[in-house]
Amino acid sequence: MTNQFQTPIADLLHQYTLLQKEFNYEKEMYKEQAERIGIKKRIQQGLCWYPVIPGRSYYNSLNQLVVEVERREDREIEHNFEYGRPVCFFTTDSGGKPQYMNFSAVISYVQDDRMVVVLPTPSALFDLQRTNEIGVQLYFDETSYKTMFNALQNTIKAKNNRLAGLRDILLGKSPAGKRTLFPVRFPWLNTTQEEAVNHVLAAKDVAIVHGPPGTGKTTTLVEAIYETLHRENQVMVCAQSNTAVDWISEKLTDRGINVLRIGNPTRVNDKMLSFTYERRFEAHPDYAELWSVRKAIRETQSQMRKSHGEKETARNRLSRLRFRATELEMKIDAELFGEARVIACTLVGSANRVLVNHHFTTLFIDEAAQALEAACWIAISKADRVVFAGDHHQLPPTIKCIEAARGGLDHTLMQKITAHKPETVSLLKIQYRMHDDIMRFPSRWFYHNELQSAAEVKYRGILEYDTPVIWFDTADCKFEEDQLSDSLSRINRQEASLLVSQLQAYIEKVSKERVLEESIDFGLISPYKSQVQFIRGLIKRNAFFKPFRKLITVHTVDGFQGQERDVIMISLVRANEKGQIGFLNDLRRMNVAITRARMKLIILGDAPTLTKHPFYQALYQYISLNGKVIQPSPALTEESPDDTRG
Repeated sequence: MTNQFQTPIADLLHQYTLLQKEFNYEKEMYKEQAERIGIKKRIQQGLCWYPVIPGRSYYNSLNQLVVEVERREDREIEHNFEYGRPVCFFTTDSGGKPQYMNFSAVISYVQDDRMVVVLPTPSALFDLQRTNEIGVQLYFDETSYKTMFNALQNTIKAKNNRLAGLRDILLGKSPAGKRTLFPVRFPWLNTTQEEAVNHVLAAKDVAIVHGPPGTGKTTTLVEAIYETLHRENQVMVCAQSNTAVDWISEKLTDRGINVLRIGNPTRVNDKMLSFTYERRFEAHPDYAELWSVRKAIRETQSQMRKSHGEKETARNRLSRLRFRATELEMKIDAELFGEARVIACTLVGSANRVLVNHHFTTLFIDEAAQALEAACWIAISKADRVVFAGDHHQLPPTIKCIEAARGGLDHTLMQKITAHKPETVSLLKIQYRMHDDIMRFPSRWFYHNELQSAAEVKYRGILEYDTPVIWFDTADCKFEEDQLSDSLSRINRQEASLLVSQLQAYIEKVSKERVLEESIDFGLISPYKSQVQFIRGLIKRNAFFKPFRKLITVHTVDGFQGQERDVIMISLVRANEKGQIGFLNDLRRMNVAITRARMKLIILGDAPTLTKHPFYQALYQYISLNGKVIQPSPALTEESPDDTRG
């Protein structure tokens, strides 16, 4: 696909328009939900905690007033609270309707049922502490959008500077430059990984590491960063999500690289917390003095408000204290950045105030195929060259406005460059995850048959005479899909019961003892949240699965991104005479689902409904020839976990 726009400026203006549509849509949706959906429903959707108990409050290392809050009920429900997201607090009136407090706050840290929130003023803390029963819910995130809009505007306006040059290379006809370098050998990498690292080192402007599932994209990227640091003092590493930044940061610290993590990780553990800017700041030898100076500033301000005399003396003291605080902050900051080899943050997080005036020779963007283009430009404005890593045949960015997605907002910068500058791309071709029978179909459909299985996984199986790929065609069972009245999500209860009964049958066939002894793990996937929740309920209520709880993960496709399991079972849900399959049309999601499996893939779906689409027709035919298609008995129920593999 070539770039449809005549100039990079026209392309960016179009992006701006699409982002505006997404912004307006999300804002309206938030308002509508806030008015229409009750507190209980918002709790179930993971958007709200109620009631919460405010805990201790203190000033953190960045001199922000924070308060801890903890939820006391509905602890089982998964939530969407994460670092950096804005929240608002509310109380309820006599009718149970929320009454919002007139300030918003930002999440600084979340773990399990506790979060730390940055408050805008001391009076906000007073409001929280004097209220009996309060709740907290996610607030519409205008800040991220403003940052992206600014980045697009700056890129459009750029003239005679590096940003303008990169804009015209990445989106326009200016060629991407290359250095002539003597290739470096990496005996511990495979041939395509080694080529990719050398390709990155030779790129003057842009390079893309295209990593299909299981091909060692992270390994390759870490090696490319490590090798780049032999040539440069410091690089910046970004990704769209906090989780992705934490993942690559952990791998870099394992290589002994000094990483400074801007922004608290969401997957908080002691290892990653110790690399955050805040923790490093607090650990600095001068921090104790800075803390004392800040405390003295607050006390002096408080005294000035209370007393009317000696104001001049207090002002002079305050001025001296503030000067010393600034001096210490600048010294600590300079030393932290001076020691770090990698600065790691999200793309939006690269606009953080601690990164103002910092510029990098090289920027690495991991999971670039999931990143909005506007977010990429925030970080690109801080670099001389950029390296993208990801796979545009896996999960796209999350776009809520259908019109914006159709207009191309889900078409990422990495995709555009791959399409009109293929010479910048290195494809990793050897995969280390899947049995060959599982791999060959996605390789054919998505990767021009270029993937190969590494020898150690090619024929790896659980049982000696097992079939790695199976489709349970539920057409004869007359299963029915339902749409839940309060959401767009769909459910197929009979198919869910069949999936659970087949999971039990397979565990019994392998033997309970062996599954536990070898920690054989299972991933149960459905594209629909309602189906996922229903399957979780069936597993939870069935005593048979109690010993295997830690080995069974039930999630949506998005929840499995970047993960793998020995056995993957996919419930496709859709069953109707018209062949309507909704968002199963997004084949990138199916690519992710299929390629999570190491040794066995079991698909459950109504073939007549699904095979009206060419992808599912091709997949069904492939499994007919290379695996096994089973028509289960209509009498098969949750209570009779018969093994019908034949």
